[in-house]
Amino acid sequence: MQILAGSVLAIGFYLGVSPIHGRSAFFGGLISVMLSYLLGRGVKRAEAVAATNPRQSMTILYIGAAQRFFLALAAFAVGLAYLKLEPLAVFIGFAAAQLAYVFHAREPAPKNKEA
Repeated sequence: MQILAGSVLAIGFYLGVSPIHGRSAFFGGLISVMLSYLLGRGVKRAEAVAATNPRQSMTILYIGAAQRFFLALAAFAVGLAYLKLEPLAVFIGFAAAQLAYVFHAREPAPKNKEA
């Protein structure tokens, strides 16, 4: 859902404003996707450890949060300072992909119907 939301928004910026705005929005969406992937990976690792060592499980989650925070800062810095992308488009692309993640995560999980 995040990739779809980011891509649709990037195409809209590309066609409606300019190509650099489209690339900027897509870059922001990719930052969001990357952070969500890392979150999922960290949660899976923490789940695997939780049964044997709950304290280590929490440590994994906290370290993952810090890692994602600094990675987001670095990615925004690269996009804005090095690649000279449009700041507002990067932020809107990131925010749209994050909102897609939140709305998709709130949907109830499909229930298995066993006959």
